[in-house]
Amino acid sequence: MTTFASTTPLGRVQSDALAPVRAWLWAMAALIFAMVLVGGATRLMEAGLSITEWKPVAGALPPLNEAAWTSEFEKYKQIPQFIKLFPDMTLAGFQTIYYWEWSHRLLGRLIGLAFAVPLAWFWISGRLPGWLKPRLLGVLALGGLQGAVGWWMVASGLVGRVEVAPERLATHLLLASLTLVCVVWLAVRLKPAAAEPSAGSLRRAATWLLALIFIQIGLGALVAGSRAGMTYNTWPFMDGRLVPPLEDLGRLAPVWKNLFENITLVQFDHRMIAYVVIALALLHGVSAARRAPGTKATRRAAALAGLVMAQASLGVLTLLLVVPVWAGLLHQALAMMTLMMATVHRARLQAD
Repeated sequence: MTTFASTTPLGRVQSDALAPVRAWLWAMAALIFAMVLVGGATRLMEAGLSITEWKPVAGALPPLNEAAWTSEFEKYKQIPQFIKLFPDMTLAGFQTIYYWEWSHRLLGRLIGLAFAVPLAWFWISGRLPGWLKPRLLGVLALGGLQGAVGWWMVASGLVGRVEVAPERLATHLLLASLTLVCVVWLAVRLKPAAAEPSAGSLRRAATWLLALIFIQIGLGALVAGSRAGMTYNTWPFMDGRLVPPLEDLGRLAPVWKNLFENITLVQFDHRMIAYVVIALALLHGVSAARRAPGTKATRRAAALAGLVMAQASLGVLTLLLVVPVWAGLLHQALAMMTLMMATVHRARLQAD
């Protein structure tokens, strides 16, 4: 039986015996990345409500004959989205959006298998150290929870709404992002690496960057879910003002509802946090260059700052163009890349 190589008390691997496990985790990260993009395309194509039932097993197959297609189409015709937005949709048009949502759900099932089966094999073959096992089980649980949250999100758009609830969309995306962070973190921590300068101030800044990027992704989901990107399509001002009037920022009652459904406040929050992330990323890059010149930590900090700037620029372009599908997808893809880079950077600065 293959056994795990020795580790330090914090689980740092002393040899590369876990290279297959690490490769598997990076493959899972790639699949989760793809899942987020397919989910984004599904949302932008208005396809997320095309499948009105949750069938974890039977739903793995699409309709296979005309009668089955007609039945699914009739179910879709009963929800507000069809009645209010797409009353002229044909069966062919329905099949297009159905396949987007079906592909999204199928990819979720495949990710579950791609994680559970190798996990069982690595576990049984003795390739996993004790400290890693509960963490991998935690990731597996996050994946199962994601499926349930996905249906919870879809269910919010089947009655009384023409789209899913923004806060549920944000929860769905944040859970996927958290799963991605966990998988990337574990993959990075399994790779043997020489000690790096890890001043406490650099670690704290990297932690704040990772947290703020995560929060910003959630705010972006609220913008998407409330269709806030279709309004205030100017920059740097919103309707001629840097800060919208207070009565516009708090127009909904109860007050907490503004955080999720007030398009003015939702977009304003997304803009403001973007400026904070940009400032912190640039300051962190400069600080890393001064404290650890010529090191991998400095190069990662610079790469992260570059990704943040590129993402912010793409966000402005997406807004000015009123969210075309290609720009929306690219913006979401770059957000995930930035999150992954922030995770890699922070994991490498982990204190020994």
